[in-house]
Amino acid sequence: MHAGSCLCGGIRYEVHGEIGDIIECHCKRCRKANGSAYATNAPINRADFKMVQGEHLLKKYQSTPITERWFCSECASPIISVRTELPEIYRLRIGTLDTPLQQKPTQHIFVAHKAEWDIICDNLPQYDERP
Repeated sequence: MHAGSCLCGGIRYEVHGEIGDIIECHCKRCRKANGSAYATNAPINRADFKMVQGEHLLKKYQSTPITERWFCSECASPIISVRTELPEIYRLRIGTLDTPLQQKPTQHIFVAHKAEWDIICDNLPQYDERP
């Protein structure tokens, strides 16, 4: 089991299942939604995601016709995103985890759209778009 929370601590969640491959996404929407060079995400099963506290603080934003982003309405921490074509899979924002995670990132995606000031300093596979 993994536990996580938002910056203000108003939202707390648990993941009772496997956390999939960690992916660093450099697309413009992820950069804007996270205020950083990339978002670090991993897929989890919807059935494994449990809100423990603060569900009333969770807000949803339709960032594209197929993507909805969930975040804390108090501190704006991004929690997950959901794509309409895969509603049973959530994309967890790994930075919100409070418990240690042994996994490491596996790849960079949308590198063709990365911030011009960002330097990727690892040897992970890089894909111009989604592989």
